[in-house]
Amino acid sequence: MREKYVDSPEKEPDRYLALCDVWREKYLEMDRKELKERFHLEGDERNHYITYFNQRYRLDQETGMIMLEEDPERILPFNAVMTIYHLFWYSKPGARVSGRFVPFREVKRAAPFDAAFRRNVLEAAARTFDGHLEELRRACDALGGRPLPQGDAGYQILAFDCMPLQFIFWDGDDEFPAQANILFDADITDFLHEETVVCVGDELFRRLGEESGLREIRRPFGDR
Repeated sequence: MREKYVDSPEKEPDRYLALCDVWREKYLEMDRKELKERFHLEGDERNHYITYFNQRYRLDQETGMIMLEEDPERILPFNAVMTIYHLFWYSKPGARVSGRFVPFREVKRAAPFDAAFRRNVLEAAARTFDGHLEELRRACDALGGRPLPQGDAGYQILAFDCMPLQFIFWDGDDEFPAQANILFDADITDFLHEETVVCVGDELFRRLGEESGLREIRRPFGDR
C-alpha cells in the first residue's frame, strides 16, 4: 500500500487517509460481482474500471485501492476517491435517474449544506471562469459535455455513466457579476448520500479548472 494515495486536506491529513482505508475495507466487503453487473463495469477478476468525469479509474479487486488508469502513481483527490466508494455503498438497487434537474438546494435532504455549497463551489466557479468563456467551453468539451441552450456556457456532463449533471455559467459584465450553477438529477440521492453530492459538484469544478488550465479561486466573496 502506498502511504499517501489521496490528496488529503492539510488539516488532519491522517484522519482523511484513515477514512479512505475504512471505505477501502468496506468496498472489499461488498458483493463486487453484483456491483460490476449493476454498474456495467468493465474489468476482470483483478481489476474493475469506472469512469468519473471522463477519467477512467481502476479498482484493484485484491486491495480495494483506487488508481487513475492513465497514471497509477498520481495522488488522487480525496473527494473523488470517497465519491466512488460512496456510489457503490449508498446506491439503491434499481436506482434510476428521473431526468428532472434541480439546483442543489432542492436535492433531497441537501438544504442544510446549501450555503457552503454556494460559497465553496458555485461562487468559486463564477470567480474562476469570469472572463474565460472559451477556456471554460474547451474544458466542458474535454469532459464530454453536451451543449445546452441555457447561459453563456451551458453543458450537460456525466459524472458517472448513471449520473448526468448540468453546468450553467453566465459571464460577468458591467451590470452583473458572473454566475455559475450546477443542476443535479432530482433522484441523485438514490445513488449517493446527500453530503456526497457536495463532493460531486466540487469535483466537477476541480476537473473544469484542470482542463481549462485556470487556477481555481476559492476565497469567499467580500468579507463573508
